[in-house]
Amino acid sequence: MVTASGGRFSDSLRAFKHRNYRLFYAGQSVSLIGTWMQTIAQAWLVLELTDSEVALGIVTMMQFLPIMLLVLFAGVIADRVNKRDFLFATQMLAMLQATILALLVVTDSVELWHVYVLAFVLGVSNAFDLPTRQSFVVEIVGRDDLVNAVSLNSGMFNGARLIGPAVGGFIIAAAGVETVFALNAVSYLFILASLALIRVSELNTTEARPRENPVVELKEGISYALRTPATLLVIILVAFVGMFGYNFTVMMPLITRFVLQEGSIVLGFLTAAVGLGAVLATILLAGRRAATRYQLFFGATAFTLLLAGVALSENLYLSMLLLMGLGAAGATFGTTANTSIQIATPDHLRGRVVSLYMLLFAGSTPIGGYLTGLMAHEFGTQTAIGVLAFMCGVGVLAGATYYWTHREEVIRTADANRVVAAQTT
Repeated sequence: MVTASGGRFSDSLRAFKHRNYRLFYAGQSVSLIGTWMQTIAQAWLVLELTDSEVALGIVTMMQFLPIMLLVLFAGVIADRVNKRDFLFATQMLAMLQATILALLVVTDSVELWHVYVLAFVLGVSNAFDLPTRQSFVVEIVGRDDLVNAVSLNSGMFNGARLIGPAVGGFIIAAAGVETVFALNAVSYLFILASLALIRVSELNTTEARPRENPVVELKEGISYALRTPATLLVIILVAFVGMFGYNFTVMMPLITRFVLQEGSIVLGFLTAAVGLGAVLATILLAGRRAATRYQLFFGATAFTLLLAGVALSENLYLSMLLLMGLGAAGATFGTTANTSIQIATPDHLRGRVVSLYMLLFAGSTPIGGYLTGLMAHEFGTQTAIGVLAFMCGVGVLAGATYYWTHREEVIRTADANRVVAAQTT
């Protein structure tokens, strides 16, 4: 992996030279703001219906369970289909889910099982959307600008996490959760429009390969990820940090309601603090031309320590400051891990390897989310978060041990193109 160096400000925006990327970025930005608004509205609705930590854990489990069950096969599909058209279908399903949820609340007929079912439907959409969307980026900008595009996407995602929850918290207080769900449904029109306007002729598509049995193709992708030291290092770290550290949809409402004794507006600001920290981090990362292992371990370690700090804090302003740092560390780790695993993967395997990455990063949330809710119910929110921080630390230690015992192999396999070139000379 080439050592990164800071670039000029223009380098931080170089992916925007691609017209298709500008469209895709703009459409995603609006849609993701709506998604983050719905995230806190859904959590608040569950707490209003039940006042139960376990119920909140279950709804998070239902939303991410389809990712755990389906995302690996979704990666096989992502390597086969026209990604733009497939993303159009997944976004339509997500828009339908938000519309139904809004109608149920407006008509005062919503029940907890409705929220569970619709969270599962959104999870199905996300299971097929995530590996396709991640592997679509390289088709839009090419490998040379992939690092920058992933950083900008991370900044956009976290910018939405900054804006969406803050706005959503005020809307919940002023107009109810049903308004948030309706606005999220409308926000999907922007990503659908951007996908429709993308010029297929300008995409960097690879030559189609003969199709095999889907199970054989799935095994090929998983085998590559597990036998390649550079990708395996990322997988070890993401397996722990993804499962135990990224359960924000459960942690944030629990911290707000049961530790700080605050309402929906504070929930919005706390979630926005995570987003602000992440945006600041991704602005710095966007100017870099490579993802380094130093960034990877720094992000994971800082995330672990800050999560432990959040577990100990009972002060609103200290919690907000810690969460801002947590967002910065999480963005550093997530952006670097995403970029590293894509660069270390050949183009024809990218959807399948990225699907394994997404399984560990998001698909493990049903386990982590449910455990978080259960531990919070039995032992208290702060103890639960402390346990999560400890498990993240175990993952960082496991990753560091693997790296120092396989350092040369990790470095040698960090760039798939370089490996292929060496094999053909």
